[in-house]
Amino acid sequence: MEAVLPAGAIPVIKGSIDFVYSLKPYAEPTVCLVPSVFKAQVAALADQIGFDYDTLSYTLGLLLCYPLGMVMAALPYGKTKHLFSFLLGAFLLQFTLGVQWIHQLIASLTAYFLFLVLPRKVTKTVVPTFIVLYCVLGHLHRQFVNYLGWDLDFTGPHMVLTIKLYSIAWNLYDGECLAKGGKVSRATEKCSRFALKEMPSLLEFLGYTFCFSNVLAGPAYEFSIYKAAADGSLLYDSGGKPKGKIPSQIWPTLKALLISLTCMVLFVVGTGKFPILDPTDPQNNDPVFIAAGSGVSLVDGAPWHKRYAYQWLALFCVRFKYYFAWKNAEGANNIWYAGFEGFNDKGEAIGWENANNIDIFEFETAPNLKILSAAWNKKTSNWLTRYIYMRTGGSLAATYAMSAFWHGFYPGYYFFFLSMPLLTSCERIGRKKLSPRFSTGGKWSPWGITTIITTSFLIEYFIQPFQVLSWEWSVAVWSSHSYFGHILAVSFYVFCTLLPTPPSDKKKKA
Repeated sequence: MEAVLPAGAIPVIKGSIDFVYSLKPYAEPTVCLVPSVFKAQVAALADQIGFDYDTLSYTLGLLLCYPLGMVMAALPYGKTKHLFSFLLGAFLLQFTLGVQWIHQLIASLTAYFLFLVLPRKVTKTVVPTFIVLYCVLGHLHRQFVNYLGWDLDFTGPHMVLTIKLYSIAWNLYDGECLAKGGKVSRATEKCSRFALKEMPSLLEFLGYTFCFSNVLAGPAYEFSIYKAAADGSLLYDSGGKPKGKIPSQIWPTLKALLISLTCMVLFVVGTGKFPILDPTDPQNNDPVFIAAGSGVSLVDGAPWHKRYAYQWLALFCVRFKYYFAWKNAEGANNIWYAGFEGFNDKGEAIGWENANNIDIFEFETAPNLKILSAAWNKKTSNWLTRYIYMRTGGSLAATYAMSAFWHGFYPGYYFFFLSMPLLTSCERIGRKKLSPRFSTGGKWSPWGITTIITTSFLIEYFIQPFQVLSWEWSVAVWSSHSYFGHILAVSFYVFCTLLPTPPSDKKKKA
């Protein structure tokens, strides 16, 4: 990291970091919710089973959400639930992050203060700017002190917090606009069901920003969803009468848990057999994709189909890490009905999508980028759509740029995200010029299967830098494939541009 920075900037950065670190003694007394004996037992267990402490504590933190969720479901609605959500979220952060949990508290309280003292038309800009900047500084710090390292720190939970605070800023602004009456923007109208007419109490606010069942891995659903589950209005009307026949949460919870555990096993086994990074020294040695002696790299003389097949399998296996975390969180939210969508006007249960962050089968068999994006990290996609894409007049550049900033500043992220507008353009022109000619039998028709294979084939090429991260490794892995993905995409776009647009069904009938 220091090699790419101006020499004069390094002392300033180090001085700033040293100053922040000097405040650590003042923050350490706040880590009071986790007994030291508990940490010692976890450390001993990590040594026995061969796990590092960070990995084990994070995994245990996710699994602890299930018994905690059972307690949450049994507590009285209102303040008790909000207090429990806040304290247990703080407990999980202290257990997994130690003193770094304080960042969650500082950011939350600062945002709440800004909401109290500034007008809504100002906070819709100031609070998102503040929390994104906080997230950016966290990412930059991580890259400066531990470039390409994988140590657990506060940036993961802070990414979830960024979505929450960014969304609340717009929810409050939308609520004020709707309360005034008159003409509102299209984005405000579309997001009206999430609008907030009044400022949440501090306890409600902290219960949401620290919500134990999504503080570690998301999903960052809207504040109105959390509040309805915590105050009982999701299930009961103002008179305490059920809005419909309340479904059991047992199967939605158990199903998500079983899927998450299966995904964890597949991740451990799969990445052990098809690693992306060198297991002996992932931070310094070349990734398996490009390392000499791996047997599946260009320098080893491995044929192209063998190299690409290995990378496809390796990337497929590593996704199960995300599936485990998201499905685990889904079940933890379903236990206390935060994942339940409520009832329709007829009193019929709608479903359990509030905490669903991934549709695994839909993602793995996506016939196009639009469906693939909609199935992956769904609540983050909602945030980007509602509060970036729609608020910037449909700017893909702003949306992908925010997604990249949110992830961090490794070059691999930008290699990937800056390539997505090209793929999106190809998809749009293909849907316009080719789909009307060939799409006649649905997803599993010959054309549908062709698009599934093509999407999977190409996305595995474009996503590779997202995993290897560094500039050198990203360039090496793409160049080992002669940049065929970009060449194909550009060629496809030019070819489709030259094709005549087929007449629509309406024109045919006329």
